[in-house]
Parts: sequence; structure tokens; C-alpha cells
Amino acid sequence: MINRIGVRNLGLALAFIFLMTLALREIAPGPRTAPDFDGSARGPEVVIHIDPGMTGSQVGEVLERESVVKSALAYFRAAVANEESKRIAPGEHRIETRIPASEAVLQLLDPDRIVDLVRVRDGARLSEVVDALVAGGFERKRISKALSKLKPPQDFKLGNVEGFLYPAFYSFPRGTTEADALSAMLSRFQQSNRDLSWSYEDFSKKDLLIISSLVESEGTPDVFAKVARVVYNRLDKGMKLQFDSTVHYVFDRRGEIALSLKDTQVRNKYNTFVYTGLPPGPIGSPTRAAIQATLNPADGDWLYFVTVLPNETRFTSSYDEFLKFKAEYKRNYANGAFE
Repeated sequence: MINRIGVRNLGLALAFIFLMTLALREIAPGPRTAPDFDGSARGPEVVIHIDPGMTGSQVGEVLERESVVKSALAYFRAAVANEESKRIAPGEHRIETRIPASEAVLQLLDPDRIVDLVRVRDGARLSEVVDALVAGGFERKRISKALSKLKPPQDFKLGNVEGFLYPAFYSFPRGTTEADALSAMLSRFQQSNRDLSWSYEDFSKKDLLIISSLVESEGTPDVFAKVARVVYNRLDKGMKLQFDSTVHYVFDRRGEIALSLKDTQVRNKYNTFVYTGLPPGPIGSPTRAAIQATLNPADGDWLYFVTVLPNETRFTSSYDEFLKFKAEYKRNYANGAFE
């Protein structure tokens, strides 16, 4: 009796595996290879339009329809393989036809191929976004009017959209209003970060966005996570952040490195040399990378950091070592290393 039951159970198990195999074949992704052009017979350029929120598959379908790529699947796989594809801007792009899918991704990322380009740099302040829109042909008065009506996501509990106009390249079709352009930037922020938890210890979403903006302004992507840890360590100890970027924000300055003693004494809530804790709002629009670093800071006891040379930032928990790094930075600055 035991053997018969065992054989019957084995038969049921084999039948189940067979049915599951058939089911998996039905739901498994497409073929292992996707038809792709080799680039040997390129065609003329076309202008293709990418709507905000389009998925990689949807973009691939547009490109296949316009004979840019041989198959939507080839484009989708090339986009997945290129992390930068997440930065492809909505709007109109000039792009060659009959090209390899990997090259189609690169051409969509090429700012020189974006029609009526509006460039919003990483960490851009609201004032800089306005300037970029004006440079792109929009009217400053209408931008101001649209901004007065544009509301940030409610769960961040902030009074304006500083920090929410996502840094990217934008191309807007003719006839786009100032309000529509700003709404597209706000939507891009939400789309780019919709899968993030926005959770770290007891910090609010507002706090995390502010910290992300500081991380963006003070660091580079290779050290974002370390800069985030310095912020948390200083806040935990009740130390002033003393970030130059917050003072530059007060004076709406960009591209300057040195601060005067008078600058650091200005009575403004954004001045982290005077006031302890976080500034009252973001000091620019952080990238996804800065936000991710804020939500996943590096482990360390650092309290100080100094960029001693371009692309060389050093971190320490020792004030004496910090002073040595600072002296090295000053020597390098005096010798023109930062020009």
C-alpha cells in the first residue's frame, strides 16, 4: 500500500512539473536574441516624440514603428543594459534610422539631438530652473505665475517646489505652456523616485529631501553615501552642519568655492554656520543617486570632509586631521588646481 501511494504521488508530481513547464513557456520573456540592425545601412534622421512616463518597452515600440531600431525588444534590452537610459528626456529627439539598439539609446541621451532643449542641471535651484526655461523660449512672467499655482507633493509638507523639479534634459513640443513644462518636471521627479521608500530612521520625507539636496550640492556621486553619513553624524551630535553650499544658496551664487567670514555670519535660516540642524527647505533638486545615498548612507564615524583636489574628497572623524586636509586644499587652491 505504501509503495502504491508513493508511485501515485510521484506520478502526480511529474504531471505537475510538466504543466508548470508548459505554463512557464507561455509567460517567459521573448526569444533570447532580438532582431537588431548592424548599422551598415543607416537611414535618414527622424524626429521622434517621447511622452513623460513612457516605459522602455513603449519607447522601443515607437522606435520600431519609425524604423529606428529593428525590434522593440532589442531596444528594451539595450536600455536595461545602460543605467543612463533612465535619464532619457521626454520630448522630441532627432535620431538616425536603421541603427543598432545600443546606439539608439546613446542618441536619445545626446543633448545635441534634443529639439528645443531645456537643461536642468543636477542640483539646480528653482531660480536656475526658471533661467533654463527662459533660455528655452518660455516667458519669465508666465513662469512666475505658473509657479505660484504649482504645489509640491503633499506628503513632503513643503511650501513650494524647490527641490522637486527633477534635473534632466527636457524637450517640449511647440505650444507647451509654462505651467505644462513645470508640471512635467514635477512629474519627472515623482516618476524617477516612485519606487524609493523615503524612509530612514526617524527622519521625515521633508528632512530626507533636504538632506538629499545637501548631499547633491556638497558631494559627487562617488562620495554621496559618505557625505550623507557626515550629515547624520553631525545631526546626531548636535553639531552645526557648516556647509558652504547653504551660504551660496542664501546669496544665489554658483561656481564660487571660497567663503568670507562675513558670508558665514549672515542671519538667515539657511546658513548652517549660524543655525544648528537642517535648513528649512531643499537648496536644489537632487538626483536619484543623491536620494538613494541619503536613504542608504555609508557606515563610518566621519564628521568632516574636504575636497583637497578636483575629484579627491577626504573624510575624517578627527578635527586635527581635518585642519591638515583644509590646509592642503588651500595650497592647491592657491596654486590654481580648482580653476
